[in-house]
Amino acid sequence: MHALRPLLRKSLFNLFAASLACAALLAPRAASAEALLLIEADSGKVLQAENATIPWYPASVTKIMTAYVTLKAVKDGKLTLDTLITVSPTAASQSPSKMGFRPGTQLTVDNALKMMMVKSANDMAVVLAEGVGGSIDGFSAMMNDTAQKLGMTQTSYVNPNGLPADGQITSARDLGILARSFLRDLPEYEYFVHIPAIRFGKRVTGNFNKLIGRYPGADGFKTGFICASGYNLVASATRNGRRLIAVVLGANSGTARAVKAAQLLERGFAQDNLTWLRPSLGTVDKLVPVDASPPNLREDMCGGHRKRPASDDDDALIATNGGTSGSASATGGEAQVTFFTAGLQPPLMKASELMATAPAAAEPVLVYTGPTRTGTALIAAVAADADQQATPKPRGKKSRVAKKPDPADKPKDAGKDAKTAAAKPDAKPDAKTAAKPAGTKHAAAKPDAAAKPAASADQPAKPAKPKAATTPATKPAAAKPANNS
Repeated sequence: MHALRPLLRKSLFNLFAASLACAALLAPRAASAEALLLIEADSGKVLQAENATIPWYPASVTKIMTAYVTLKAVKDGKLTLDTLITVSPTAASQSPSKMGFRPGTQLTVDNALKMMMVKSANDMAVVLAEGVGGSIDGFSAMMNDTAQKLGMTQTSYVNPNGLPADGQITSARDLGILARSFLRDLPEYEYFVHIPAIRFGKRVTGNFNKLIGRYPGADGFKTGFICASGYNLVASATRNGRRLIAVVLGANSGTARAVKAAQLLERGFAQDNLTWLRPSLGTVDKLVPVDASPPNLREDMCGGHRKRPASDDDDALIATNGGTSGSASATGGEAQVTFFTAGLQPPLMKASELMATAPAAAEPVLVYTGPTRTGTALIAAVAADADQQATPKPRGKKSRVAKKPDPADKPKDAGKDAKTAAAKPDAKPDAKTAAKPAGTKHAAAKPDAAAKPAASADQPAKPAKPKAATTPATKPAAAKPANNS
């Protein structure tokens, strides 16, 4: 009996471990992980839903509604795509991603929409909001009114671009409803959601939606990112006349959201002839909302473990904790893709490999400032934008070079000296002696002279350079881009 006890204990342990593993597989994901939704565009039938009715911060997928309200106003004859709108100081002050136009710059509704949807330009969203609704608040009221009419019961808007704001909330369910409504109500303006790239002057910007030009049949919609929401994506694709819409909220990178959306879409298309095997999940508007607070993913998305600042145009899976989280996420995704495709149709390429390929060649759409132009006038406008684009760069470089010597370093050193004076007692006499008569100035200068040569090895003849070099280490620069939308 004693000999059987270890075997019995081991068997019970294995059984317990197996039951935990099964429970983990069958249990719904935590709200803080991610939200997924896959629906048919025409019918609204739900093919897959995970945390789809949990409230979420929308980030820049907000701009789908901004485009919807704007284009509905165009369709109703309240303005045209050629209507000129003006960049206000409020629009110019928005955080990146943005075009960066100066206040007073004018451009058409058409060009502003293209810049907003492809580059996710926050300033263009405000320009459109002010042009259509008179103000951010006025336009937000229009957005909320539209959301209620469409049945988006979990959504409220505070601004037109999705930058962090109290009360700016949506859900995967509501985003699915919005995407369906856009395709149903504005088919003539659908091209705004699948432009592969824009060219402004000399600068070409590709669509942040990595499925465009890579995933077969991809034809929309919009990405989004802020620290609190994670990486969001609403995507659509059409195959054999059947259109699906996928929503991914809370992915850990720009690539991960595209991979997950591709997985959802691929599974949906592969199930075309096997839907009778799965229980019906109803339609997207019938999904029951969850009364909860949106998860805040700031620490996961923008914490100190990130190797580089997060942003909406993230190009690759960002490894975390020495690479473990990123690699684990990628591995899990690949396993899922293999399972989906292996069981339903032969896989042609893994989703991550597909997202890593260059997008299909496509001519960027020209965008420009000023009124609508064609022919030689358009060429001249593009050239003028290119000239203005290039002008500020040399000025910035020249002023920086001119400020490298002591005059530019003194303010930084002064700030540093003030900090060290507060932290170290021996810093106080230096500050006092600097204000004393000429006889004490030599005493204050000698320590500086002794310190400068040792630190000036990186930059000969520029003694103040080492202090400037240490300054960035004290600034939390990585936190600033965290709220890019």
